[in-house]
Amino acid sequence: MGTTRMRRVVRQVAVAALATTLLTGVAESHADAGPDRADLRKALQETIDSGFTGIQMRVRDQQGEWVGAAGARELGKAEQPPKDGKFRAGSATKAFVAVMVLRLVAEGKVGLDAAAADYLPDLGMDRRITVRMLLQHTSGIFNTTGEYFPGGRYEPGIPWEGKAWVDNRFHTYAPEELARMALSKPPRFAPGTDWNYSNTNYVLARLLIEKVTGSSYVDELQRRILGPLGLRDTVAPEASPEIAEPHAHAYYKYEDAGQWQTIDVSRQNPSWVSQGGDMISTTEDLSNFFAALLGGKLLPAPLLAEMIKPHSTPDPAMGYGLGLEVRDSGCVGTVVAADGGVQGYGTLLRGTLDGGKIMAASLTFVDADVAHAPVQAEQQAWQRLPREAFCGGQ
Repeated sequence: MGTTRMRRVVRQVAVAALATTLLTGVAESHADAGPDRADLRKALQETIDSGFTGIQMRVRDQQGEWVGAAGARELGKAEQPPKDGKFRAGSATKAFVAVMVLRLVAEGKVGLDAAAADYLPDLGMDRRITVRMLLQHTSGIFNTTGEYFPGGRYEPGIPWEGKAWVDNRFHTYAPEELARMALSKPPRFAPGTDWNYSNTNYVLARLLIEKVTGSSYVDELQRRILGPLGLRDTVAPEASPEIAEPHAHAYYKYEDAGQWQTIDVSRQNPSWVSQGGDMISTTEDLSNFFAALLGGKLLPAPLLAEMIKPHSTPDPAMGYGLGLEVRDSGCVGTVVAADGGVQGYGTLLRGTLDGGKIMAASLTFVDADVAHAPVQAEQQAWQRLPREAFCGGQ
C-alpha cells in the first residue's frame, strides 16, 4: 500500500530518540553482497539514523544483484538484521491474492466483472459488487479495522491498535467472521462510485478462491505460486503467531494506565488482517515473485495489463490497479508497487514494467500510536529508498 494508505495498518515510525536510546549503537551496514553500491549503503544507514530499528534490502538491475542491511536486529543489541531474514510483509500479500484470483479468471472459473455474490452466495453481498471491485478497492465494503465516514463519523471495527490490540494480539479471527462483521456495517459508498482501501476486499477474495477451487487458500497458494516459483521462505501463517528464524524484531509502543510501554510484537496472530496482509516472506522471495509476475510467467498478458491498469473511479491518479499500485519513478518511467506493513514491519516492493529492475526491502521500527509518532521518517524512507534503487539518487 502507498505511503498514506500504509498508515491505516502501520502507525508511523516512533520517535527517533526512543530508538536511539534503546539501541546500543548503530553499526555500519553489512558487508554487502553483489556489486559495490555506496549510494545504497548510504541510503540504508541514513534510514536507520532517521529512527528505524533495522533494514534489509535487495536490488536487481543491470549492475547485478545487491543485498545489504543496516541497523539492529533487536533493540538494545548490536547484532545487525539478517540480509536473508523473514518478515511480515503486510499488504504485499494482496498482490499474491490478486494473482490467484486472476489465474482463476484465466481458467474461465471466475468472471472478473461478474458479481462476487455469484461465487459467495451465502454472505448476502450487494450484487452490484464485482470481483474486479474487490481487487481494486472500489466495492465500498467496510474495512474490518474501522472506517471514517464523511463528516468525521467513525465506525469501529476489530481492535488493531493501542492497548486493545496488544491485549488481543493472539486472538484468532476466522476469515468468514471478519467478512460477515464487515458486511453487517454500512458501506462506505455505492459499489463502483469511489475508491477506499479496505482489507475486507481481500478477505472476500480469499473466500472466493476457496469456494471456487474447493480447497484451502494455503494449498492453492502453494500449488499456484509458491511451489512453481520455488518460494520456500514465503508462508501464509493463518492463525499461527510464529515467525521462523532468522528475522529482525518489530516493536510497538502503547499507553497503559498513563504509562508508555514498548513491547516486541514480532510474534502476533495475524488472522486479524487475514489475506489483507498476513504473509511472511523474504526479500529474495518477493523479488523472485515480482520478476515472474512482471516477466509474464504467472498471468496471460491481457490479465497482467488489467492488474497494472489504474482504476478510473473517481481519480485514476490514485494509481491502484488489481492488487498493485502504479507510479511514475521520475527516472525510469512507470514502476509497479506492492508495499505493505503491519505493526513494526514495513515492506517496499517495486519493479519496472519489464521486471528488469526490482527492489525489495523490509524495515523494522518501534510502531506507535499516531499521536506519538512523526510521519516524516516514514515518508522520507518510502520516497528515498526507491529513488536510490531506481534513479541513483536523481
